[in-house]
Amino acid sequence: MAKERILVVEDDDDILQLLQYNLAKDGYRVTGVESGEEALKAVKLSVPDLILLDLMLPGLDGLEVCRMLKRDDRTRDIPIIMLTAKGEEADIVTGLELGADDYITKPFSPRVVLARVRTVLRRRHPEPLAAEEPLKIHGMVIHPGRHEVLVEDQPLELTVTEFRLLHLLASRPGWVFTRTQIVKGVHGEDYPASDRSVDVQVVSLRKKLGPCGKYLETVRGIGYRFKG
Repeated sequence: MAKERILVVEDDDDILQLLQYNLAKDGYRVTGVESGEEALKAVKLSVPDLILLDLMLPGLDGLEVCRMLKRDDRTRDIPIIMLTAKGEEADIVTGLELGADDYITKPFSPRVVLARVRTVLRRRHPEPLAAEEPLKIHGMVIHPGRHEVLVEDQPLELTVTEFRLLHLLASRPGWVFTRTQIVKGVHGEDYPASDRSVDVQVVSLRKKLGPCGKYLETVRGIGYRFKG
């Protein structure tokens, strides 16, 4: 069976070729484009299973491409992994808020890219979490079976990663989780993520939670907890 289709959007030709080569070698069907405008055209022709999207693109930048894709019912569920340069943390958070699933900071190892791609594609149709009963806390309802979060009866648009992070912490209110425990709980074993990536995901999740974001507390030097 042919593997999933991946669209790579990257204006640096060397990086584009590197990604295309390694993804194709791993069995994926790969299309590469060098601009945001080309990316939107490619998606209209054929909806990919995942997009690797550079944020710093000429003309239409990666954030705007992400925003446009997430506003369209036909493309809003396509997983997006952002490719970013160091020092773009504000843009990373914005991308996560728009609905991007993950990010990879340049320079990166092709092995890391492949691992992230496999993990995000595995989560595209996530299995229900073990606990099926809705979790109710601080005016929030977290429904594992539906992968749905309601705050004051209003649904939130969370990525799969954000949902799993919230459910992990809220399921044990007051319990402090280290960043390593969070990575393992959200992504599974052997997922190549840094402590900093957890911090960025938490920042994005807090913003989406609005007033309830205050319950997601930082425990200095250790990690995070959800206030009981």
